[in-house]
Amino acid sequence: MKNFNKNQKEQVEVMALFGYEMTPCQPLTIRRRGENETEVTELLRTQIRFVGGVALHIFDVLIGREKLRLEFDSGNLSWYLV
Repeated sequence: MKNFNKNQKEQVEVMALFGYEMTPCQPLTIRRRGENETEVTELLRTQIRFVGGVALHIFDVLIGREKLRLEFDSGNLSWYLV
């Protein structure tokens, strides 16, 4: 994956599995604009943060050896690389 400015959010496409065992949502793959789909190697941590009336579902993941943070915005149903 190319370099990413950690002070910005980038909208990405994520394929996720919902309602699986004890994890209500698990990101499986991520696709950045202009790049191929990349598999999420490991789900490290999940949390939910409420901002106004919107729930942000936050996922810390490993893609290869790179740690990334994904956010799912329940207000506009979009995924972001943070």
